Amino acid sequence: MIKKQNLRINLLAAAVLSLTGMGMAHAAGLKASAPLSGPKDAQVEGIIVKYRAGTTASSSATAKLAVVNAALSRASLGGASAAGARMAALNPRVTRRLGTGADLISLRTRLGGAELAAVLAELKADPAVQYAVGDAIMYPLDAPARALRGRAAASSDATPSLVPNDPYYANYNWNLFNTVGGVNAPAAWDISKGAGVVVAVLDTGIVPHPDFAPGTVLEGYDFISQATRSRRPTDGRVPGALDQGDWVAAGECYAGSPQDDSSWHGTHVAGTVAQATNNGVGMAGLAFEATVLPVRVLGRCGGTLSDIADAITWASGGTVAGVPANPTPADVINMSLGGAGACDAAYQDAINGAVGRGTLVVVAAGNDGGNVAGARPANCNNVVSVGATGITGAMAYYSNYGALVDLSAPGGGVTDGNPNGYIWQGIADSPTSPNGNYTYGGNAGTSMAAPHVAAVAAMVQSALVAKGDDPLAPAALEALLKQSARTFPVAVDPAKPIGTGILDAKAALDLALAEPCTEDCGPTAIALTNKVAVGGLSGAAGSSVLYSFDASAGKTLSFITYGGTGNVSLYVGAGAEPSATDHDGKSTRAGNAETVRFTAPVAGTYYIKVVGEAAFGGVSLLATQ
Repeated sequence: MIKKQNLRINLLAAAVLSLTGMGMAHAAGLKASAPLSGPKDAQVEGIIVKYRAGTTASSSATAKLAVVNAALSRASLGGASAAGARMAALNPRVTRRLGTGADLISLRTRLGGAELAAVLAELKADPAVQYAVGDAIMYPLDAPARALRGRAAASSDATPSLVPNDPYYANYNWNLFNTVGGVNAPAAWDISKGAGVVVAVLDTGIVPHPDFAPGTVLEGYDFISQATRSRRPTDGRVPGALDQGDWVAAGECYAGSPQDDSSWHGTHVAGTVAQATNNGVGMAGLAFEATVLPVRVLGRCGGTLSDIADAITWASGGTVAGVPANPTPADVINMSLGGAGACDAAYQDAINGAVGRGTLVVVAAGNDGGNVAGARPANCNNVVSVGATGITGAMAYYSNYGALVDLSAPGGGVTDGNPNGYIWQGIADSPTSPNGNYTYGGNAGTSMAAPHVAAVAAMVQSALVAKGDDPLAPAALEALLKQSARTFPVAVDPAKPIGTGILDAKAALDLALAEPCTEDCGPTAIALTNKVAVGGLSGAAGSSVLYSFDASAGKTLSFITYGGTGNVSLYVGAGAEPSATDHDGKSTRAGNAETVRFTAPVAGTYYIKVVGEAAFGGVSLLATQ
């Protein structure tokens, strides 16, 4: 299980002693933790199957099981002689219908490795099946063990209108105000604090930490459907999202899994979004007038894909059987969780549903220090995938990277020492179950980076509504966050891209609220930064997105697309929007490997149009000069 460090050594000062039972958890080093992928041979206790509309299996429980049993039979688990006994041991049963319309088929014994792959292949080959995926386990995304080196002092040259009076703000909340590695929050607070926007935090739940203002945290819902995982008395889902603790003994989750204390991960993540600010207590949050909708999906030994998919649907205002309608659908969903593997159809189905309902989905990129293409759901389409940086603005050693990372935000844990190697927020002061005592803890990980992006998205939507404008659709909001990101102050390895830059709250608000041009206006376009790839581009056949690049004269100028799936074409115009019939350069080869090069460009703005010749996803665009 990926867990946060949390060494509890009191650093209490009089300002915090006034809160009963509240202390400070001192972070001395990152605690050892398991890899993102968990066990090498991941076992599942169920299969998510979506049957094709109009088939008998789509409406008959008997037919659903018949399809699964037939697939098990064809897979010949354990060999021909043992297949019957293995099928009897698995004893599949239809457990429930997910909000996406898929069904969870539970198994009495676990299935994994080559056996699971064989069963899924047989199910996918059945004409009655639209998709079939294992009900995989996901985990919180905090940084794995590694010594932190050195220390850099937090500082700020800004003089904003609001300097919070929270006693630990200046020494611990560098991620909000530091001019190099922070998100430029103080200047943004002069414009928006996120009022009126709901941010769902799909995580371990939340504890009633006193550093959340009254009314900030909604009741939420507990979507964990197994008592062994939820630590509630019974199976099933219940109102409320109290974090019951996710502590585990060594070997409890899988062979070789580590012992770990409760993480209070959801409380920490929610604190970055909306912990009370300028209240004279503890630390600050970012969109502290936004409302948090806690949705519990992670418990003992993580959480299941089927529970998370339903939580995505419900949080965004969709319908989930057996759960009352969500009266406060989220404008933004934050998921600081994940697991190894390609984006599966179950995740993508739920995410597409949320985005279609107008909800932005923000996901932590993962902490394996590898390509995000192997970490779900950050590698899914229609999400904002967030990498991690530290106080110096450098890429965090653990952060996943790749063309699918959209932008980065403070996650801590670069070369920054303590406290500046961590993101600090409120947690519970207990190694197991919540005991009513509360403190603050430092974490590092893309789990910590993602809620910064979710919070700024809330601030943007709030500011637009306050101005009398409509909030942005998810795709437009994602584009704005990426376009307004601040250039990395420390060079990023081009082989390990982590998005368009570092999240900048003030720049995002300025761009969102900019008055439209009315005279001598060029086309509306997303600005490209030299040698910084824009990843995760996706669209339908016939769709197009326009980008711009300010070029200098003489030096060779190149625009390329690469990676992903589908088929795109690239059209470039100097000083004007290009089209298929009017352009200064084009590349229309099959696939996504397109290049347009100018050996003697003129100074000025070049416009670059990416056109979907077919549906495409995961494509990157790079301008170099």
